[in-house]
Amino acid sequence: MRKLNLAAKLCGVFLLFTAAAVALSAQTFTTLYGFTASEGNQPYAGLVQGVDGDLYGTTFYGRGSCTEDDYGCGTIFKITPTGTLTTLHQFNGSDGYSPMAALIQGTDGNFYGTTSDGGAEGIYSYGTVFEVTPGGTLTTLHSFETTDGNFPFAGLTEGADHSFYGTTERGGANGGGTVFKITPGGTLTTLYNFCPGQQSCPDGREPSASLVLASDGNFYGTTYYGGANICGAQQEQCGTVFEIIPTGALTTLYNFSGADGASPDAGLVQGIDGNFYGTTVQGGSNHSCYYGSGCGTVFKITPNGTLTTLHNFCSQPGCPGGYGPTAGLVQGTDGNFYGTLSDGKSGVTGAIFSFTSTGTLSTLHTFDGTDGAVPYGGLVQGTDRNFYGTTSAGGNHGCAFGGCGTVFSVSVGLGPFVETNPVAGKVGAKVGILGTDLTGATSVTFNGTAADFKVRSQTLIVAEVPSGATTGTVQVQLPSGPLSSNVLLIVLP
Repeated sequence: MRKLNLAAKLCGVFLLFTAAAVALSAQTFTTLYGFTASEGNQPYAGLVQGVDGDLYGTTFYGRGSCTEDDYGCGTIFKITPTGTLTTLHQFNGSDGYSPMAALIQGTDGNFYGTTSDGGAEGIYSYGTVFEVTPGGTLTTLHSFETTDGNFPFAGLTEGADHSFYGTTERGGANGGGTVFKITPGGTLTTLYNFCPGQQSCPDGREPSASLVLASDGNFYGTTYYGGANICGAQQEQCGTVFEIIPTGALTTLYNFSGADGASPDAGLVQGIDGNFYGTTVQGGSNHSCYYGSGCGTVFKITPNGTLTTLHNFCSQPGCPGGYGPTAGLVQGTDGNFYGTLSDGKSGVTGAIFSFTSTGTLSTLHTFDGTDGAVPYGGLVQGTDRNFYGTTSAGGNHGCAFGGCGTVFSVSVGLGPFVETNPVAGKVGAKVGILGTDLTGATSVTFNGTAADFKVRSQTLIVAEVPSGATTGTVQVQLPSGPLSSNVLLIVLP
């Protein structure tokens, strides 16, 4: 499994955690929490904001002695925006082992996620899908077998039918991974089986990223390997971008060639312009990384498959502060995109960057180990305007690979906004609207159409998609002024 290769990135980072805020011109970076060996550690996944305004995440290891190496099977935690952390659940192997993906909060208020290993037969099972309440009560919805998929490294995406859609990196009917659908009650349906062979997978192989629900009602994703082209020192296929409809018909939109990127390890984000944006961990025009396989790229791709490389990362002097983007992007309320780099030049152990839709890149922060290292997961923008993320190493001593990992925030001076949950619905559907201080709301509109709503708490409004509404932004009117959603609410027929 590729996750075992992550150790190469983490080795040698033996540095002490410093809980300090560092002002970076217009940016402010703050380490909110440093994990220790006695609790959950090495958070590979990013965070999700709950309806209570707190952030929820997972750690790959920690809490308990469920493995022969005594690392522990991983945890689920929540953390306040000011840094108070609570462990909600510690995995024991039979209910999952080593979660690598971010959680999502369903419309029922509970969180849903995957573990990359573990399950009904213990730590050597093939991974699980689980539900966990905000208070930490966990229910295993499915334990994977060889025939229905192995190793779900990616998280879940809630569809308009309130089922959850995801991928497994291996297994399935052909062994090359799957796309699946699972209901909140745990009924799993395999929608697509990728093929296994190195040289014979034109439809892709080994999807390791979450899907994105697009404005057309279909899902879009990436495969790490497979496709029509061979590239890199290992002579593997370079990966693909695909579209899959909710019933399972898959279309390959793009085959990477190496020069335009290779091995997309992360999913896509649909921008407000309707195009998709993503990253590749290898490939591109700069070949100084990964044994000449390239340092990675940022790309844009249209819904019909026209790809434009926006940025080529590099490792030479004068290059931005990192390379090898393993995480997806998030579009901020300023229209720019934000992401993380898991590798860096000498003295740098990863970076946070932003770039415009035309490809102008800026480095916001470079990690040096004391404030975290190897930010394998991506960023999330909280409705309080700040970005939040994790590093899988660095910070405190006490764990393998030079520290147990951290949680951090980055402020770049953006304004507050509201976020919808879910991101799609039909007329009459209930939609949660998350914010920071919503108690004085006087109106809610869906792309300009007034909606019935109820303020449930300071951080949550529940509204009904009104008749006549079309896909667009959701706006909440407050005494201090209007707040708009950061992504489009998709109104489905």
